[in-house]
Amino acid sequence: MSNQPVGIPIPGGHTMRARWLRPDNPHPHKAAVIAIHDIFGYTDDIERIAQRLADNGYPVLVPDLYDLPGSKALCVVKTLKAHETGKGPAFAQLEACREWLLAQSEEPVTQVGVMGFCMGGRFAVLYASQAPVQVVAPFYGGMPKKAETLRGICPAVGGWGKQDMLYGDHGERLASHMEALGVPHDIRSYDDVGHSFMNDHQTFTFKKLGPLPPLRSKFDAGASEDSWQRVLAFFEKVFSGELSAAPEG
Repeated sequence: MSNQPVGIPIPGGHTMRARWLRPDNPHPHKAAVIAIHDIFGYTDDIERIAQRLADNGYPVLVPDLYDLPGSKALCVVKTLKAHETGKGPAFAQLEACREWLLAQSEEPVTQVGVMGFCMGGRFAVLYASQAPVQVVAPFYGGMPKKAETLRGICPAVGGWGKQDMLYGDHGERLASHMEALGVPHDIRSYDDVGHSFMNDHQTFTFKKLGPLPPLRSKFDAGASEDSWQRVLAFFEKVFSGELSAAPEG
């Protein structure tokens, strides 16, 4: 597997940092994935997640959404504002990633999926509702209250932990929206885990403070592995053409 830094041109002339992971044995479906980090930004953990995707044959682009012109603090504020409003530079950054994947010549890519966690989970869903991506995999992000906000979304596979006191019911909210929109989905809510159950950050903040209410953030091997198996199976169905990438009705 190849793992190298790349620069993604974004509107305004800035070049955003990203990592580009290429598998040893690419999938035959010419599909790549954009992996969107959580609130902690680009870390070893999102790279670990990207490596799991690459190990399963997917080229993966991991952008650093906090890499914007200006100070790091201002960049974080801009990204979090976009997270809340559904508008802003983060969506232009993600679109630049999609365009870069389709234009690069190292891997044949004609289909793009998006996978995101926490903050990245919400970005993934909102972006997938406005961009021509084939599949989205959101995990434990905040979901819009109205289904109409997600009209145009592609098939989705994801998971939430019901012990999360802030977002624990948002998986059921997303599943309800997908039903109302007639879009294929596999959204599961796990009873005994909280937020960030697929993330395994090794920091003091995550290990010691994360499990506390209200988020109850903690890696859970069982829920994580079940989610991985569902994601990989769902991606295969979509990218192979077995499952329609268009809304059913």
